[in-house]
Amino acid sequence: MTLPPQPEKKTVREELIAWVKALAFALLIWIVLRSYLVEAFRIPSASMENTLLIGDFLFVNKATFGGELEIPLVKVHCCRVPATGSLPRRQEVIVFRSVEDSTPDLNIVKRVIGAPGDTLQMVRDTVIRNGQRLDEPYALHADLLPAPDDPYRPQMRRIQLPQYVGKDPANYQPTSHDWGPIVVPPDHYWVMGDNRDQSYDSRYWGFLPRAHIRGRPLFIYMSVASRPFRIRWNRLFRHPQ
Repeated sequence: MTLPPQPEKKTVREELIAWVKALAFALLIWIVLRSYLVEAFRIPSASMENTLLIGDFLFVNKATFGGELEIPLVKVHCCRVPATGSLPRRQEVIVFRSVEDSTPDLNIVKRVIGAPGDTLQMVRDTVIRNGQRLDEPYALHADLLPAPDDPYRPQMRRIQLPQYVGKDPANYQPTSHDWGPIVVPPDHYWVMGDNRDQSYDSRYWGFLPRAHIRGRPLFIYMSVASRPFRIRWNRLFRHPQ
């Protein structure tokens, strides 16, 4: 009786190469999935309270607005694909990449307040869009007045003035509570945090380019409070609105 031939035993080098290939393939699949389909995000700040809380973990749909290949560590963004869904809607929550050079890979969550062509204004914390006062049940105000020497005022004026359509541009001095009217330029959006007095948003750094928008939150898959530590079971599977 002839025994079947035994497979050749791999050397340690061959085993190592096989493992490296398998891990590289798994890494490639992970990069593609998180770039173009779904990615997990954690909420690190209070800027979107009470819609999103510190310690909320989200799954974000990245296909709807058109994903782009993102290679971790080397900070490469390329190979953007067309969107499969609609354009960002006014007053919906979105995830986007920071527009500031100091934080190029920071992911941020805010709410769309203005779309291209909208005329926006804030008067004593009330947002007016195209002449209509917005009903914003999600907005949280602490009734804090801006400091007389607010360091952001010159920056806000510099960013907003090119799109300012008011009567006296020479004396335009915007604050975080009163600004505008300004017109949102083409292919840009105006975004703000729901916690208006704890949010660093378009009021300070300007208009959000369409190309920086990364996705739309699907649902909260985990929510963890730290003081005291506990799981917020009532927030699981909730869709941010």
